[in-house]
Amino acid sequence: MSKRILLIGYNYYPEPTGIGKYSGEMITWLAQNGYECEVLTSYPYYPQWKVQENYSSKTFWYSTEYQKLNGNSVRIIRCPMYVPAIPTGLKRIFVDISFFISAFFKLTQLLFRKRHDYVISVVPCFQFGLLGVFYKKLRKSILLYHVQDLQIEAARDLKMIKSPIVLNFLFMLEGYIFKNADIISSISEGMVRRIRLKAKKEVYLFKNWTDCKLFYPVEERSCLKQNFGFNTTDKIVLYSGAIGEKQGLDTIIHAARALQKQENLKFIICGSGPYQKALRMLANNFELRNVFFLPTQPLEKFNQFLNMADVHLVIQKSTAGDLVMPSKLTTILGIGGLAVITANKGTSLYAIIDQHKAGILVEPENQEALNRAIQMAVIEDNRYLRLNARTYAEEFLSMGKIMEAFNEQVLKSFIKQDKQKTEQEEPNLPIELGIG
Repeated sequence: MSKRILLIGYNYYPEPTGIGKYSGEMITWLAQNGYECEVLTSYPYYPQWKVQENYSSKTFWYSTEYQKLNGNSVRIIRCPMYVPAIPTGLKRIFVDISFFISAFFKLTQLLFRKRHDYVISVVPCFQFGLLGVFYKKLRKSILLYHVQDLQIEAARDLKMIKSPIVLNFLFMLEGYIFKNADIISSISEGMVRRIRLKAKKEVYLFKNWTDCKLFYPVEERSCLKQNFGFNTTDKIVLYSGAIGEKQGLDTIIHAARALQKQENLKFIICGSGPYQKALRMLANNFELRNVFFLPTQPLEKFNQFLNMADVHLVIQKSTAGDLVMPSKLTTILGIGGLAVITANKGTSLYAIIDQHKAGILVEPENQEALNRAIQMAVIEDNRYLRLNARTYAEEFLSMGKIMEAFNEQVLKSFIKQDKQKTEQEEPNLPIELGIG
């Protein structure tokens, strides 16, 4: 009999980037490999912070749909949630609360349906772990708490939450979730170390991945530029991803201003998000003609679009540290892209790129260093960095390898350990008939 999995998180397929992309691909893989999967999520809104048009008429109530796969399907329950056009710190709190409440009512109904063997809560939002604990305690499931973002630390370091009382309360709630989670996982070695200190238990490394068959290097990159309205002689510097304030993307505009005399150097900011308007205004104020804003590209064109770029930008503020591992970087490495990455020494991101010589590292929030790195990246021969990037993706970021290891070393292994533990603790229990 196949094992049943329930995923809880407000980001899911068909969101094209970020956590929704990884949660969707994870559940798809598990469903195609013998698991019966169900998802408790919201309506897709990220990174635009606007519910996708084909879902907009349904957002005031619950709906159920089925994601059809090869011979299998995933049952997706979508819950109503507040989605602000401009997600300020306070509004994000209402986002989390609104989904928590609507998901709780639907989760209560699921208690009376067929039991799930695993319940997976995805962070953010960290409070969703409470939903996982609730289901686990009542249905005796295995709770997996997967941390994509150290949300409380990020809110503290970015000054979104300043009250020590509030922060202590949130850390107390998180500690309760850690205590009740059977399996804790996270996406980078730095985050694993930090969580292990807080949780005081083992934390599994469960990296974000890339599909190396879908995203791969294209040799004649210059010819691709014409497909997107640029000249073959242009040097393309690309940022592709969510456009939020926390990344510090204004540094791209300042770099474009500093390097605007190089007429063939074009800066592209691709994606959507609440900070895009501010970036457009900044570029307009500087009267820049070398900055272009493009919408998120469709999946069928995305490999060509990424390969068009001569340089990829992965920008973070210095306060990010090991709180987040940029999801966009895995795809850049997959295509063998030349990435200029802002990262602090001592972080896992810095260590990986430095050890494998898979990109160009720059001190965060150092504008002059970023400008120099971009200028040198388009001039120098960096083919070895591109080759290293692709090699690293194939060896360490392959979706198939990561999911197979997660399935064997975590999911199946924990079931075996739990069964052995139960048999040792209760060796002579009588069999009860008619219950369950």
